[in-house]
Amino acid sequence: MSVNPLLSELDARVRATAHGRASACPCGVTGTLADRPDGTVVRHADTVGKAHAPDAHPGELALRLTVAARLPGILLPPLSPTPVDLHGRLVTFWPYGTPVDPGDPDAAPWEAAAALLAHLHRAPAPTALPPMRGPVKAARAVDRLRAAGPHPGTACVLRAWTTLPAWARAEAPMPGATTLCHGDLHLGQLVRHPAPDGPWQLIDVDDLGVGVPAWDLARPAAWYACGLLPRDAWTRFLTAYRAADGPAVPPDGDPWPALDVPARALAVQTAARAIAKAVAADRALDEVEQAVVDACDRMGAIPPQLTRSSAK
Repeated sequence: MSVNPLLSELDARVRATAHGRASACPCGVTGTLADRPDGTVVRHADTVGKAHAPDAHPGELALRLTVAARLPGILLPPLSPTPVDLHGRLVTFWPYGTPVDPGDPDAAPWEAAAALLAHLHRAPAPTALPPMRGPVKAARAVDRLRAAGPHPGTACVLRAWTTLPAWARAEAPMPGATTLCHGDLHLGQLVRHPAPDGPWQLIDVDDLGVGVPAWDLARPAAWYACGLLPRDAWTRFLTAYRAADGPAVPPDGDPWPALDVPARALAVQTAARAIAKAVAADRALDEVEQAVVDACDRMGAIPPQLTRSSAK
């Protein structure tokens, strides 16, 4: 059996870092939390190590880490603001936090997520911080779809993609991009720290940057529009964001002129990934995946709402 040298060395580094933080480590087996081409995450006791994507830019990642270190209570602070090189990959170390339980959707922390986003969006952004990478990730998902091979849902997803303004397709700068944004908000990006029951904080700074704040609300907005998120959960999320003075939507009234374009983009991204995975596995779409593809089919016939933040 071949041994992944990166994973093996990351295991050793995380173990050493954990032992350096605690006088008595409970130890046990070092566990791999994720091992994907765009990121490998390993945990030992109260310490987590992450090997970032191969194309991660050292200077940009260091800026993102600095932001996280300066916003404790909103973003989980890294153990060091300086990434290290390991087998040609940038590696960072973090305290462990308890993640959202995917098996208990009724306990999903929608209010906490919304409040954290509002506080993040109101925090000052360093002038050198790069753009948030949400549109880039959406464009990469569409590229993956195009390369996946034929599928009955591909045409409607690509048609929905072409209706979006250039900035949402990562083909032009984002309009008014001065707000600090997470860039990839979903429930997997929240942890309780200190574990197991500390306050919720945001994790994963890979896509952090300046941009259109409505993008950070787009995934739950898209789920709600597709019928995958109950009205009660969406209302709680939106109400909590507004109560914390979040700037992405008006303080009252219809939020959709601001959310429409980002929500469409996240629906396309989700559908593109779903089809690409289904083609690779030679399987049919499941019910949730089909719902998002169907939403893209409807989107292709209705142009996005043109708002101040959706203009080209």
